[in-house]
Amino acid sequence: MELKKLVWVHEKLARVYGPVQCRPHSDPLEQLIQTILSQNTSDINSDRAWRSLKKAFRTWQEVLDAPESKVRHSIRKGGLAGIKAPRIQNTLRIIREREHKLSLARLRKMSSEEVMAYLTTIPGVGVKTAACVLLFSMGRPVMPVDTHVHRVTKRLGWAPQNASPEDIGPMIEKKLPPELILPMHLYLVEHGRRICRARNPLCAECPLAAKCERLNLQ
Repeated sequence: MELKKLVWVHEKLARVYGPVQCRPHSDPLEQLIQTILSQNTSDINSDRAWRSLKKAFRTWQEVLDAPESKVRHSIRKGGLAGIKAPRIQNTLRIIREREHKLSLARLRKMSSEEVMAYLTTIPGVGVKTAACVLLFSMGRPVMPVDTHVHRVTKRLGWAPQNASPEDIGPMIEKKLPPELILPMHLYLVEHGRRICRARNPLCAECPLAAKCERLNLQ
């Protein structure tokens, strides 16, 4: 994985998908719950579930104190509500026990490694979810690796075919300039959705075809 190739991919995707609009800004706890809601569902459905949750409950304490059935009902539009409702309430319970309040503001004073360790000890919070909190809430140069990033990077030959998402994130972080981590993540996700799809990828339309190991090995 060469820096020159990484920058080339970034520049190509930036021309196709345009400037990145997203900027890190959200509260860490809000980002954590949003990311839990996004697990194994589409952005549209997770956004619907998030808006519905915020409409049903004014505070995180209300979410924690509510019957699980009410939380489950409020997020049903996002799918897997039977799994995510207890996961969200358990996450809030653990945070209150650790912090003595429903806040993750203290995490901003921690190193990225400490934040990763803190979050991934919460059941149901994996490396990708923790990385999303670090990147999108705290602006840390940490690469979340979802199914799209995992697929695209392996097809480009950035990592061995047997590499796990947990392996690929640090590989990219070591090579790519910190300021390019967030836009690269967003570009790879978008590219995986539109062009480099799991089934029937649109290789003839791909701006990265010249550097694609999948194509060059055929």
